[in-house]
Amino acid sequence: MNAQHRPSKGPSQRQLRVGELIRHTLSEIFTRGEIQDPDLKGVIITVSEVRVSPDLKNATVFVAPLGGGDEGSLLKGLGRCRRYLRGELGHRIQTKFTPDLTFVADKSFDEAERVEEILRSEKVRADVKKHGPDDHGT
Repeated sequence: MNAQHRPSKGPSQRQLRVGELIRHTLSEIFTRGEIQDPDLKGVIITVSEVRVSPDLKNATVFVAPLGGGDEGSLLKGLGRCRRYLRGELGHRIQTKFTPDLTFVADKSFDEAERVEEILRSEKVRADVKKHGPDDHGT
């Protein structure tokens, strides 16, 4: 079977392990307040996920300000601190390469809230009441 017809695989165990190591390390740096940037002052940063490229040279870091907030200024501040954060990762984790970091706003919390709103809506409540919680419409 050639590469074009192979089913796509998810990330390797190594990618997952390195991503989780980076997530924990960045969370520790953010928790300790080691970053001095005006856009990040007083902001508690949540690192929800880190996706590492197959060659382990690039990492996409999904972040959000805890409790909501201005994602734009958060991303700007993290962008300015990228080189510092990469250097800190290089000192704290034992990998062959220290990946370049790209920070992206994590929208999963917003999506979860949207789903919660839908589930709490009057229309859904009426439908559940009509069919019952165990009735799957069959």
